Amino acid sequence: MASPGTLPLGVPLGILALALLVDYVFGEPPARFHPTVWMGKFAAALEPKLGGRSPRVEKLGGVFLALACPLLFAVPVFFALALAKHHLGLAAYTVAAAVLLKLTFAIKAMEEHAFPIAEALRRRKLGEARRLVSRIVGRDTAELNEEQVISAAVESVGESTVDGVVAPLFYFALLGVPAAVAYRAVNTLDSMVGYRNYKYANLGFFPARLDAWANWCPARLTGFLMVLAAGLLGEDWRKALETLRRDRSRTPSINAGWPLSAMAGALGVRLEKPGFYALGDGASPLKPEHIFRSLRIMKLTAYLFIGLVVIPVAVGIITVIG
Repeated sequence: MASPGTLPLGVPLGILALALLVDYVFGEPPARFHPTVWMGKFAAALEPKLGGRSPRVEKLGGVFLALACPLLFAVPVFFALALAKHHLGLAAYTVAAAVLLKLTFAIKAMEEHAFPIAEALRRRKLGEARRLVSRIVGRDTAELNEEQVISAAVESVGESTVDGVVAPLFYFALLGVPAAVAYRAVNTLDSMVGYRNYKYANLGFFPARLDAWANWCPARLTGFLMVLAAGLLGEDWRKALETLRRDRSRTPSINAGWPLSAMAGALGVRLEKPGFYALGDGASPLKPEHIFRSLRIMKLTAYLFIGLVVIPVAVGIITVIG
C-alpha cells in the first residue's frame, strides 16, 4: 500500500485537514452509505459459513475472515486512489482520500451519542439514558443505576478515543488511507465476533488477537496523551498518571485499561463494569457533567495525537522516502 511518502508534503496534510473538516461539519454519513456497515454485512454473511464446525476449522475460518475483510476493502481503496491520482490529479485525489479517511474515524459522532445521555440524566430520565447508552456499549443496560450509566458512557468515550480516532489516524500516518481502512475493518470484525463467549470462542479467536495487536501502540499513546490533555484542561493530571500506572492492567483487554484508567484518574472517579473491572479511586461521585468532561479530554487527546504524532510521523516518512 502506498505510504504518504510517495506524495508531496502538502497532500497527506491536506487529506488529514480536509477529513477533520468533513467530520466536524457533517459527522457520519447515513448507515446505508457507511463502509463500516458494509464491513459488518460482509462479516455477517460469511460468519454462518465459517462457524459451527470443529474448533480447528473454526479457528482457520477466523483467520480467513480476519484477513479477507480488511483486504476486501483496503485493496480497492488503494487502487481507486491510485487511479484518481493518475487520471484526475492531486486535487481530486486529495478530496477522495479525505472523504475515505474521514469514514475511518469519528470525533463528532461520539459527542452526538454521549451528549444526549448526559442530558437525559439531567432531566431525571434514567430509562431514556439507559436506552441511549445501550447504543454505544455491549453490556446489558436495563438495570443500570445512574452512576453505572454514566460510567458506561465515560468508558465508551475513553475506549473510542483509541479505536474511533487514534488508531485509524495512526495507521494513516504510517501507510496512508488504505491502512486506515484496513484497521477499521479489523476493528469492526472484532466488535462482531471477537467477544469471549462460547459461540465465538474459536471463530473470533484470531480476529480478537489481530485487533488487540493493531491497538497495542495506539492504546498506550492514548493513555499518556490523555494525561497531558488532562493537565492542559485543568483536570487532575497527576492522578491520571498515577491511576494509569496502577490500573492499566486491570481490564480483561490488554489495551482498554490504558485510556480508561487515565480517564478515571483525570476525572477523579471510579469507572466500573460490574464483574469485569473497576478503575480509579472514586473520590468523586459520578455525575452527568463527567460525560461532558470526558468528551473534552477525548477531543483534546485526539488533537494532541494529530499534532504530536500523526503530522510528525507523516512528515518524517516523506522526508526519508522523498
